[in-house]
Amino acid sequence: MSDPVVIDAKGHRCPVPSLKLMKAMETAPPGARMVLLATDPMARIDVPFLMFQKGGRVIEIEDADGLLRFTIATGARRDAPTD
Repeated sequence: MSDPVVIDAKGHRCPVPSLKLMKAMETAPPGARMVLLATDPMARIDVPFLMFQKGGRVIEIEDADGLLRFTIATGARRDAPTD
């Protein structure tokens, strides 16, 4: 498995962390792992909601001294062809 893509959104307020994550997800293959780094406490609510909307999942949330580290897996792309 390759290293996860790291998205650094430290110091940005809502909705920037979610927007940065969405941008990174646009080109990611289904099931790709990503790590989002954020300092805005609202990300704890926004990121799981975004993953629910996009069909991805939050694998882990770590909180160390105000730094949130989200490990996520992307879902299937909605524009991908189906059989």
